[in-house]
Amino acid sequence: MGYVMKVIDAILLLFFILKAIGGPVYDVLICIPKQYHPKFLVHFSCWYIGEVGDYLVVDKPYFIVGLAWMELLLMTPFSIINVFGILSNKSWFKTTCLIHGVFLITSMVAIISDLMNSGKASDKLVHMYYTFMGLCILVAFKGGLLSFYCVANKSPLAMAANKKGA
Repeated sequence: MGYVMKVIDAILLLFFILKAIGGPVYDVLICIPKQYHPKFLVHFSCWYIGEVGDYLVVDKPYFIVGLAWMELLLMTPFSIINVFGILSNKSWFKTTCLIHGVFLITSMVAIISDLMNSGKASDKLVHMYYTFMGLCILVAFKGGLLSFYCVANKSPLAMAANKKGA
């Protein structure tokens, strides 16, 4: 179980680093009007839309704008905090993972249901969002179920020793 946890932590570290950097870029594309974007962001936006066909960035439905603002203001700091938490092995890391993962899963359900029902989504876009959904589930899994698993598998003697030491 220890090796699997190390692999999951490495995947999550990469995910949180990419999310702390790329998340705000994606959110700015949605939240801020295009005339205020710097040139490099306009070029990136054109490339991204052409490559992936992300109609959500082009059409900017109201629900995606709201989710992008929530992501930018609340979840970007969580990504930075989670990078610190995973690198320094903080005890609160599992709690922030659970909060972050549940938010992301909730957002992704709304986005994926729009992708499936709009008829506008390319296969590449659907694949990208499903991959991201898998990572979101892994984040929540790390925060919730793995914490429960570790506590449930402790022997009564080990739990008593922890109480005596505290």
